[in-house]
Amino acid sequence: MPQGPYGPPNPYNQPPPQGPYAPGPYAQQQPYGPPPVPPQQQPYGWGAPPVAPPPKRRPLVVILAVVGGLVALGVAGAVMRGVEEASGSGYPDAEYTLDLPRTLLDGRYELARNLSDSEAARTIEDQAVGAPGYKDVKAAVAQYSLGGDDTKGTLVVSGMYGRFKNPDRVRESLLDGAAEGEDSQIAISAQDFHPDGADGTTVTCEVLTKDQGDTKLTVPICAWGDGNTGAAVAELTTATATTDPLEIDLDKAAATTAQVRAEMRKPIR
Repeated sequence: MPQGPYGPPNPYNQPPPQGPYAPGPYAQQQPYGPPPVPPQQQPYGWGAPPVAPPPKRRPLVVILAVVGGLVALGVAGAVMRGVEEASGSGYPDAEYTLDLPRTLLDGRYELARNLSDSEAARTIEDQAVGAPGYKDVKAAVAQYSLGGDDTKGTLVVSGMYGRFKNPDRVRESLLDGAAEGEDSQIAISAQDFHPDGADGTTVTCEVLTKDQGDTKLTVPICAWGDGNTGAAVAELTTATATTDPLEIDLDKAAATTAQVRAEMRKPIR
């Protein structure tokens, strides 16, 4: 790969290991070009692939698409807004990537859709090219189903890896972007947690509500950011989708996010 204005290629430009559930290597980094345009000019209206209206007995098929769109928007928002507040004198070394394993959370969730090689994910990567505060960004976006059945529950992970000057701003921007989804409202404001297994990394959680026809969905979302990785995580089940936002256990959601981070974040060898 030709050398860019930020120096020679580094380990993030190597394709990730392939497995039986991966659709292929991540998209190649796009050539450097003009600076990203302001967020209001970006085509943010993407999320999960469109699905036909499901029968009423399958409400989580609709929920999965809704949450996928919310969290995917968060990734794009992180790239565009985080550049304004990048700080520090240098970028961290490339030490970790985000993997999308076949299962998450001790096998409870199975990989349903790997969207990391989608056109939308490539748009995120393109936006980050040359943006201050971000280097070598690759998207890691996937949807997991509870026990292999997305009508019972879904876990959406929408993140990126690279080298980030301001991890705190990456985390905050992921949540800001998700909250800007159409018909979304913040029901419980963002709170910081330091769950076991997060290696001291802050996990921030909030609860959104999302109007979906005659139903108001409750969507708890948490995010982390460190020098190499950042992601937003949303878990919904049939038991929590219509729960009163005040009854959502954010401590538990933060612990779940810390475990997702531990299972996805892999050292570069």
